[in-house]
Amino acid sequence: MSDAASAHARSLAANLLAQSIGAEMATPVAPEVTAFVEQLIKPARPLGVLFYGSGLRGGIQDDTLLDFYVILKRQSDWPRPWAARLGNALLPPNVEYHEIVVQGRLLRAKVALLSLVQFQRLTGVATCDTTVWARFSQPVRLVWSEGHKAEQALQRCVMRAVVTAAYWAAAFGPERAEPEAFWNALYARTYQTELRVEKAGRGAGIVATYPERFKRLLLSCWHIAGIAVAQNGQNLIPLITPHRREALEKAWVVRKRLGRPLNILRLMKAAFTFSGGARYAAWKIERHSGIKVPLTAFAEKHPLIAGPPLLWKLWRKGAFQKSS
Repeated sequence: MSDAASAHARSLAANLLAQSIGAEMATPVAPEVTAFVEQLIKPARPLGVLFYGSGLRGGIQDDTLLDFYVILKRQSDWPRPWAARLGNALLPPNVEYHEIVVQGRLLRAKVALLSLVQFQRLTGVATCDTTVWARFSQPVRLVWSEGHKAEQALQRCVMRAVVTAAYWAAAFGPERAEPEAFWNALYARTYQTELRVEKAGRGAGIVATYPERFKRLLLSCWHIAGIAVAQNGQNLIPLITPHRREALEKAWVVRKRLGRPLNILRLMKAAFTFSGGARYAAWKIERHSGIKVPLTAFAEKHPLIAGPPLLWKLWRKGAFQKSS
């Protein structure tokens, strides 16, 4: 294929991807989700709020924890102490836990915070941190945006995340297979790289929930990434030389070695910056053990001080020996 033909193919693929991701992000969500976000952002000035995860895939149950990413223009656009803003600037994202009553129902959410510049960087193929692009290669909804310009910027980031994911999927998948096999191979790698508590097959479950979506996106993403591909019936064959595949494997080793240390550092940072963390821990313990955790105002404000004696009492009650 000539350079002009390749450029034309990439342009067509980019348009198809933009249409697909744009329609996906604009798909309406449950009214409770919209109402939750409207209350969440009242004191803030974000560029947009993205919704993803199990609450999107499986609907809202009594024990559902909603997952949001709030994208900011500046770190100061979200109300929090200066230390939390600094932590978010140095090691994104920060995570907060929020409980909001919507239409008489208590909803819970985990809210991650990124600046737009961070979001742009962490969805690109050059980043050594797989956390953000792996999440946003999955279905996502734009629940709220500041305006059309912000909406377009966030859509470009999500498109970049999907292309990055497909790029790595070409390296990790079989030599020839149907599209789902490439995505499954990718998510198996990303789940191994991160410090995740989910079962190993969780990524395959995500692909199985949206098989047509993942099938539709793969070819367009490969064209955009400059990966030549052949087809044999339903099977796709990414034309990657053994030398190139070996180079990509070596590049992934760097990401794998950094993945868990980065997530451990984030957990350590969360001890100081996780707003609502005490309430989140109390809810998780009660959810899994059935034992209600008494939270005083002091314990919520100073979890590092109040936590150890409280955890000792809960351990004696058997909170960490029962399972749901």
